[in-house]
Amino acid sequence: MRSDVEYSPVGEGLGMRDFWLYVWLRRAAVMAAHVTGLGLTLTISLLSRPGTSLFSWHPVCMSIAYCLCMTEGILLFSEEGCHFCFKSRKSKLRLHWFFQALVLIAAGTGLGFMVASKNLSELPHLMSWHSMLGIGTLAATGFQAACGILVIFPKLLHLSTPPPRLKLYHATCGLVVYLLATVTVVSAMFSDWFQATVKGVAWWAFLLLPLFPALVVMNQITNAYLPRKKLTS
Repeated sequence: MRSDVEYSPVGEGLGMRDFWLYVWLRRAAVMAAHVTGLGLTLTISLLSRPGTSLFSWHPVCMSIAYCLCMTEGILLFSEEGCHFCFKSRKSKLRLHWFFQALVLIAAGTGLGFMVASKNLSELPHLMSWHSMLGIGTLAATGFQAACGILVIFPKLLHLSTPPPRLKLYHATCGLVVYLLATVTVVSAMFSDWFQATVKGVAWWAFLLLPLFPALVVMNQITNAYLPRKKLTS
């Protein structure tokens, strides 16, 4: 007997009945992550009342970028995902790039509205944890998009790193960016604007909701890329 490190299929070692229960629970979790991301985006957009001020567009753009587009761009690779129209890997990759392009556009637009609002009100920039986390998230998002280009064009860029390892690095960095974005979104719940808009039990619900898609995304990436030990003869 020898021990090798291999990628083991999800659910291996479970009984058939337990395995199907596990699969349906995973499907329910992924579907709930879709609903949570969309629900957060719509609710924050309604609470922001876009058009009432320059700042009102900032939460709208950022929620579209990170709660919706980035979440969908990752979850479409899930085996339990609901993207039935995109079965092929090539279609999923194209859709992934489309979502990530929307992330960059929406996040850049949201940053522009925030800067314009601050300048109009003559308020200082980067004076809160949320703003500093936001800048870090934007920088990490841009870096991750650049890494994605390396994954698609390794030969054109004359990279010596094998493509599977590049994909592993890309997925790992993507997870870090998503978790950083989640922390930034949660920190927004402590801003003066949000606490003045949402209070009581609803505030606690908003505080916890972004964590659920993050757990689903983390589980998806670790199951897909984390090596597991398997005994083979």
